[in-house]
Amino acid sequence: MPLTEPYDDHLPQEDPVARDGVVGDPDDDAPNAQTPAASGAAEPVGGPTIEPEPTLPEPVRQRIVALTAAVLPGLPADEVPVPLRRVAKFAPNRRARLGAPVIAAQLTADPLFRQRVTARVLADAGDLGAAVVEGTAPAAADPVEVAALAYLARPLGWRDLIEASGAAVRAEADSAVVAELVREAEQRATRAEHDRAVARVEAEKLRDELARVREELGQLREESRQLARTLRETQARERRATELLATERGRAARASADVDAELRRARARLAEAEAAAGMARASAKEARSVDDARLWLLLETIGQAAVGLRRELALDPVDKLPADFVAEAFAEQPGTAPASPAARARDTDDPARLDQLLALPRAHLVVDGYNVTKRGFGEMSLEQQRKRLITGLGGLAAQTGDEVTVVFDGAERMHGLPPAPRGVRVLFSRKGETADELIRRLVRAEPAGRPVVVVSSDREVADGVRRHGAYPLGADSLLRRLARS
Repeated sequence: MPLTEPYDDHLPQEDPVARDGVVGDPDDDAPNAQTPAASGAAEPVGGPTIEPEPTLPEPVRQRIVALTAAVLPGLPADEVPVPLRRVAKFAPNRRARLGAPVIAAQLTADPLFRQRVTARVLADAGDLGAAVVEGTAPAAADPVEVAALAYLARPLGWRDLIEASGAAVRAEADSAVVAELVREAEQRATRAEHDRAVARVEAEKLRDELARVREELGQLREESRQLARTLRETQARERRATELLATERGRAARASADVDAELRRARARLAEAEAAAGMARASAKEARSVDDARLWLLLETIGQAAVGLRRELALDPVDKLPADFVAEAFAEQPGTAPASPAARARDTDDPARLDQLLALPRAHLVVDGYNVTKRGFGEMSLEQQRKRLITGLGGLAAQTGDEVTVVFDGAERMHGLPPAPRGVRVLFSRKGETADELIRRLVRAEPAGRPVVVVSSDREVADGVRRHGAYPLGADSLLRRLARS
């Protein structure tokens, strides 16, 4: 809403001390402090005439509020109207924005407050404020600033200054609109030129594409002619093939008749061969019966000869096995180690091979202890590894009834081991000898012909025991066999 106020010329004169040098002070030389008599204006009979103020342009109104808000905190507290005292405490960026309605209303309703604000605003404006008070506006000055100062100072001709400012603001707005329209027109022209350039490029592409399509169409027509010729040639070959097919069908019919005749002859020969095979099977069965009788007689003779040889040599049952002698001479035993039979192995990790070898009579299973435990459960401590392997071998010995010997390196021997399971012999290599050497001694001590199975993934151990007639197996075969049981 526009700010309205009566002319300053009709304001009542106030005490110079109370006004403290504001515009209109009798001691001040400012032009707007003139009395009606000094200004030459004749006061009409009956009191001052209040003329309506012109409508302020929005930029001028905002500038008036901003100037008032800027000087508001500098006024003494008793000179600030009550409605504006709370606004004076606002932050500078909020004072003009939030207090604009209250400031505008107070400027309209309180001429004395406006004079105090004007005094400080003109002091801050400097030469421009002095020029506005004199009723002139520099050509290079901002029209909005001139109009705002004129409204506050109210010099002679201030309405004309405000009107001129409004015209200048409107002219600037119109110029800005015209400039915007020109800029938009230039942009549209630029876009149109760009669109024309793009259209030309697209047209060139389309012409190139049309030429390529025409070229491809010519190629397709040529290929079509070639395909037509090929089709005619194919149809001719098909007719010739049909004729040849009819001829071959006649030949096939004749050949089929010949084959049928030959098949009948072959069936006759097959019947003769089956009869001969029946006679041969009967003869073979009779011969096998004779061979079985001879074999039984030979085994019976060998058995009786073995019994007679044992009686002749007066051999008593032995309490020790070959491995026991090797253990006494070359190994340390933590406790009792009675044994039972075992078997010989093959160079494979298949647990079925291990079962097959352990099924042989009087087999002896020799296990490279740490080689197996570190491969199967190396995350455990050595004591736990030994205990788990010996326990598993005890179950295997109980199942198969074979002799089982497990060998550990003596350098890490632990005293106080629990008793070994029945049928399992536990050995530690002595100082200066490794478990590999002790295993080879055990194999060499066995009689020729006895199945000895050595479980170790050490290639040197496997090659050494193989030369002495043992069957080497990988550690995985025993681990998988123990896991299965």
